[in-house]
Amino acid sequence: MATAEKPKAGLEDTVATSSAICYLDGDRGILAYCGYDIHDLAQKATFEEVCYLLWHRRLPTRAELGDLQSQLAAARPLPEAILRLMKTLPAGNGMDLLRTLTSALGHYDPDAGDQSPQANYRKAVRLTAQIGSLVATVGRMSAGGGPIAPDPVLGHAANFLYMLTGERPGGLATRAFDVALILHADHELNASTFAARVAAATLTDIHSTIVGAIGTLKGPLHGGANADVMKLLLEVGADAGPDKAEEVVRAKLARKEKIPGFGHRVYHTEDPRATHLRQMSKDLGQRAGQPGWFAMSQRIEALVHSEKKLYANVDFYSASTYYVLGIAVDLFTPIFAVSRISGWTAHVLEQYANNRLIRPRAEYVGPEYPQRYRPLEDR
Repeated sequence: MATAEKPKAGLEDTVATSSAICYLDGDRGILAYCGYDIHDLAQKATFEEVCYLLWHRRLPTRAELGDLQSQLAAARPLPEAILRLMKTLPAGNGMDLLRTLTSALGHYDPDAGDQSPQANYRKAVRLTAQIGSLVATVGRMSAGGGPIAPDPVLGHAANFLYMLTGERPGGLATRAFDVALILHADHELNASTFAARVAAATLTDIHSTIVGAIGTLKGPLHGGANADVMKLLLEVGADAGPDKAEEVVRAKLARKEKIPGFGHRVYHTEDPRATHLRQMSKDLGQRAGQPGWFAMSQRIEALVHSEKKLYANVDFYSASTYYVLGIAVDLFTPIFAVSRISGWTAHVLEQYANNRLIRPRAEYVGPEYPQRYRPLEDR
């Protein structure tokens, strides 16, 4: 009854499909989007360029980038009905709100009901613009503020920070958040992306695929690690210093507690995204007069690598980076979606373009066949 090859738990290292979007080499610490190394993109590109790259498999010309920026700017304002719904929903987990509001967006999309490739591309662009607006507005309203209309002059990263805080961000903050969006844009067949592709394979609508991805990201084994990192740092205390941080983490390790932000299912060396976030955490902390978060993080990183031989992943330094930008901890996981929507939609469009229903098999390990049915009175 068993299959020819015993399946690996969690489908680890199982090749489930082919894709032209993302390349990973965990042994060499390589992450590339459509052949472009993540280090090059983080140093030179904008998030809008990366969106175009993921959707088209090539970087845009100046005219194409300008056209995409215009499309994103036009799509960024949220429908009034969505803002009204946002005000009626009970306060709670940001991912719950994002899931519900993203589903509601599907009712107001001008291409609702049109499954053509052209319409689905337009929906991908709108979703990328609107998810940013949703998360920024949810964060602002949760903090007691009113919605702020996006500024068509600002780019995606700057608009998010502006709509969240009400203040136009400086160049360093804008660039730091832009790089964070680039680093989180795609990561091959992670759990939420795979969930989106499974949904897309049924030929359901694109909003439903993204709702599935958001629901998957909400799970603590996929999203939320950077929030847990920041909670750890806050537990140590803003003014406690690296020595206190080491003391707290040593005690946790002695109790066999997991330290968030370390290790990865794919990477067996440093997560290439952590390289850039580490520097951003340092630069932003110094500029904001809050160098302590980086100093504590650096000491914790050294300790965990020494004791557990684990490397910091993308979540570890993104925690202090977001916090110094003035972003509430509860928004850390929704912000993941602000970036990953670009990758999710790229994978959904790729699935639609060369579709086959995803229907794997399971190795049966239940009672031996055949079982004899016994009448109820004989059981």
